[in-house]
Amino acid sequence: MEKKLKDLREEYLKIPIPKELNDVVQAALNEKPRKKPRVGRNILVTAAAALLIVTASVNISPAAAKAMSDIPIVEKVIKVITFVEWKEEANNSSAVIKTPAISGLENKQLEDSLNDKYLSESKQLYKEFTDSMSKLKEGEKGNISVESGYVILTDNETILSVQRYTDTIQASSSTESQFDTVDKKNEVLLTLNSLFKDERYLQVISENIKEQMKRQMAEDPEKIYWVEDDDFTAFKGIDENQNFYINEDGKLVIAFNSYEAAPGYMGAVEFIIPTKVLSDLLVGDQYIH
Repeated sequence: MEKKLKDLREEYLKIPIPKELNDVVQAALNEKPRKKPRVGRNILVTAAAALLIVTASVNISPAAAKAMSDIPIVEKVIKVITFVEWKEEANNSSAVIKTPAISGLENKQLEDSLNDKYLSESKQLYKEFTDSMSKLKEGEKGNISVESGYVILTDNETILSVQRYTDTIQASSSTESQFDTVDKKNEVLLTLNSLFKDERYLQVISENIKEQMKRQMAEDPEKIYWVEDDDFTAFKGIDENQNFYINEDGKLVIAFNSYEAAPGYMGAVEFIIPTKVLSDLLVGDQYIH
């Protein structure tokens, strides 16, 4: 992780960013790990003696050797951490921007590309906020609230799904999200296309979402989706770039940002696609089942 922080530092020092955010990033990059307490000589001697005893036991006793072989090997740990967090309040406005970073991947090219993307997104969001503040006249209130963070949606032996979200309130509210799903065993980033044999999935999923929209509206009159055929804003269908993730139950979830498929008051909406609808189209069942 220390090497990654150094690499990120070298990369982003080359890119001009606002001084305030740069200071925060620098503080995170320059943070030194705490020194570990020294281990006393007696403890080292005791540990060495214990190691000799264990080694002798394994060499002498077949039963001990079998017991040792049953001890599980510690596997690599892939996790998501908060790389840097920035907060500001001014002119009746506030911004909280929390940037995630993935660590533990052996595929460093994938790890670096994801972390570069996350930091670039945060820098752009920060710039947009400060630009809005700079346009205010003296004494004028911005009345803007921006909160950006991340959620680990799925983390099991097979996949890691991470959502990055941005909630913005300025007269009205909106939520925008992006999702990444990583195959932890093969260390590749999954795309919607990669899950299916061919492009038939686009129409099948789109039709299922329309059915769910109509059913929900019939059951709850307060729900509205843009699905009516005579509506020029009607939901036509998904494409290969559609937001998605795979949940803890191994189900495909299609996600929409605010205003993409429904009025703003509905917020961001999601639809779980039944696996039985997709079973004949899937490449395999290791992810979706």
